[in-house]
Amino acid sequence: MTATMKYTSKQINRDWRIKVDGMTEDGQRLHTLMGVSGIIALIGEAFLQKFLDRAYDSMADSCTCKLRRGVVVTFYAK
Repeated sequence: MTATMKYTSKQINRDWRIKVDGMTEDGQRLHTLMGVSGIIALIGEAFLQKFLDRAYDSMADSCTCKLRRGVVVTFYAK
C-alpha cells in the first residue's frame, strides 16, 4: 500500500533546500544538496513525509532529521 504525499515536489522545492550527509548502502559518502526524487530514492516516501511534517511544523530556519543508519537530512528554509 503506497501513501500519497501531502506536499507536491514543486511546493517542497519552493520552500526547502534539502541537504543530505552520511553514507549510502553502497558505501559512498554523501554530503550534497538533493532534490525530491533523489531523497525519495534514498530514504523512502514514508520517512520523507514524516521529516517534511516536522520541518513545516518547525519555526526555525533549519530542521535536522537523523536516521539510525547514519544518514542526516537537513531542511533549510528558503
